[in-house]
Amino acid sequence: MPRLLARAGQGYMSSSPTHMQHKILVVDDEADVNDMLALNLRGAGFQVVAVNDGASALAKARSEAPSLIILDLMLPQMSGLEVCKVLKSEAGTRHIPVIMLTAKAEEVDKIVGLELGADDYVTKPFSPRELILRVNRSLRRGKEKTPTVEKLTLGEIVLDHGRHEVLIKGEPVDLTATEFRLLALLMDRRGRVQGRDRLLNDVWGYESVIDTRTVDTHVRRLREKLGDVASYIETVRGVGYRISETAPV
Repeated sequence: MPRLLARAGQGYMSSSPTHMQHKILVVDDEADVNDMLALNLRGAGFQVVAVNDGASALAKARSEAPSLIILDLMLPQMSGLEVCKVLKSEAGTRHIPVIMLTAKAEEVDKIVGLELGADDYVTKPFSPRELILRVNRSLRRGKEKTPTVEKLTLGEIVLDHGRHEVLIKGEPVDLTATEFRLLALLMDRRGRVQGRDRLLNDVWGYESVIDTRTVDTHVRRLREKLGDVASYIETVRGVGYRISETAPV
């Protein structure tokens, strides 16, 4: 077996019947990796569908509607980055959280994946316990209660929690689930500086577990999608970000 994990038997096993409603799609071209992931995820109480190439991943994501996808980047025929791009471009799958699985050490692969809409990444070698922790956190974010203020308005930006929709000048903006949460939090706390560590905790559910550059990548992508009103998001050097309470000059 490749150098992916800790020794066999160090997986995460838990009888959690509440997870049975969640179906996880695992995509890796190595059969032993798929088998190991499936074993540990089922042990944690999840349903699992496993495939070994990009085309099959897209087909299963469309037909099975999984709660979350664990997606390896190095796949035959169609790379994981290409799969992620297609998933996040289609209305029926863009809401599904994606955790990238990669043996690559290059930062650019992680950043590109996050810019395409992936919610998180795990670098091989990894422990099953860490992966399942990240799966649980990603799923928990999707079940967060609707805020007391269902609709937030800032100038020409309208964010509607009930519809999970963002409008700019009346036109919808296509945001990933993570970008939506990030914008909602900044708008809800307008005028107050949000440090990168605080954003990691409140948006991603991590306390400095993943690199804070993840925050910068998502803010940059969010600004690109906001277009003319992107200047509402201000960078506070050495600290983090905030949304201005007044229209930028």
